[in-house]
Amino acid sequence: MTNKPEQAVFEAVRDKGHILLATHFNPDGDALGSLLGLAEILEGLGKRVLRYLEEPVSHLYRFLPGCGQIQTDMAKVREFVAQAQGDFLTVCLDCGDAYRLGHNSAELIGFRPLVVIDHHKGNNGFGDGAWIEPHRSSTGEMIFDLAVALGAEVSSRAAECLYAAINTDTGSFRYESTSSHTFAVAGELVRRGVRPELIASSLYDNYSLGRLRLMQEVLATLEMHDRDRVAVIRVTQKMLERTFTTMEDTEYFINFPRAVSSVRVAVFLKEIEAGHVSVSLRAKGQCDVSVVAGQFGGGGHRNASGFRVKGQSMDAVRDLVLPLLRQEMQS
Repeated sequence: MTNKPEQAVFEAVRDKGHILLATHFNPDGDALGSLLGLAEILEGLGKRVLRYLEEPVSHLYRFLPGCGQIQTDMAKVREFVAQAQGDFLTVCLDCGDAYRLGHNSAELIGFRPLVVIDHHKGNNGFGDGAWIEPHRSSTGEMIFDLAVALGAEVSSRAAECLYAAINTDTGSFRYESTSSHTFAVAGELVRRGVRPELIASSLYDNYSLGRLRLMQEVLATLEMHDRDRVAVIRVTQKMLERTFTTMEDTEYFINFPRAVSSVRVAVFLKEIEAGHVSVSLRAKGQCDVSVVAGQFGGGGHRNASGFRVKGQSMDAVRDLVLPLLRQEMQS
């Protein structure tokens, strides 16, 4: 069943006793689940691990085991590296480019050796070693294979993290990257104690009243374009203020317009601040939205990608994206 990891990455992880794990800012379920799952696996092998994120974990994912051990203080990272006395490795997970590590990216990638484990097609392999497989459903799936290659035990805590990673990045096993191997790994995780109904409930049945009201406002912005093949929704800072919510509460909203039968691509415009727009793209069928995101310096997967634009209004960004999506749908 196992797909083997790149030998250089496998050897680096196997041989080092102190390992710093990092992932991209605003981590999704795959990024966070992969980081926390790998941390549990490595500690089970007797290694010392530091889990680093730029910001505290979103309230949407605080049910995952190990969230309380996340470190956001770079001083603690430096101390960890110094104590390792050379017996050290940095592993960047689910991160397509070094800048996505956040404000401290330059310092983080200076902690060498560094390896990258990812499944984003646009990953430039910024480490000393890289294991990148764009056909994979998720980084979480790859971490399970790494654990098998290492001969490591996947505890129930690690299994919960990896299952959440796979579940979220496959759209609950709906995206075309979901393979027979994906289901085999998910089955192994269930065998190790995961209860799928509890993970699904924690991920998707966790709305506050404010979040529900925010969703009502966001869905009211729905626009349909290109003979109802492209759906566009948006969220503004004023909406967040009115509903006492944060941008984190918009997670999964894009799946609603994507679910319309005629829609091939859903676009979610998010106002980070005035003149700063984050764009999420979700596709079904043959449209590769990573191609469109790449034209704005972003990236992701065929069915799920994103990018950011500064100095443009939300309407202007929409008008830039629509013709590119139209072109991609025709290719």
